[in-house]
Amino acid sequence: MFSVALLLLLAAGSCVKCEQLTQPASVTVQPGQSLTITCQVSYSLSSYYTSWIRQPAGKGLEWIGWKYTGGSYYKDSLKNKFSISLDSSSNTVTLNGVNVQPEDTAVYYCARYTTTQSISGAEQKPLRASKQHHQRGRCHTRNGS
Repeated sequence: MFSVALLLLLAAGSCVKCEQLTQPASVTVQPGQSLTITCQVSYSLSSYYTSWIRQPAGKGLEWIGWKYTGGSYYKDSLKNKFSISLDSSSNTVTLNGVNVQPEDTAVYYCARYTTTQSISGAEQKPLRASKQHHQRGRCHTRNGS
């Protein structure tokens, strides 16, 4: 049995803001099954890119991919494992994983880019330091029965 810790960190507006998570506190997933993590956001999904990043215990951050209403991009080695979907009606960004394995154990982050989308290209917005809030959930993967 192993755990996949889920931490969703979301920068909204000009600061880092705590978002309510719609996931249960704990989920058990068998190896080979799928994993879904939903991140509710307070900004317009048509205005910002949203990324998913993960960090295995004792290791560095690993970027999974980003999504916005006009497209998406994924790390080559993870594009067949993960996909990101947007739902503008509920303002949610969902990470979907397939064939979850023990090596997928990590803290997962949802993050908004500090740039806004525009027709002429991305525009950098200043990032202001503020108090960081986060909420954790756990996903357990169990081998065998």
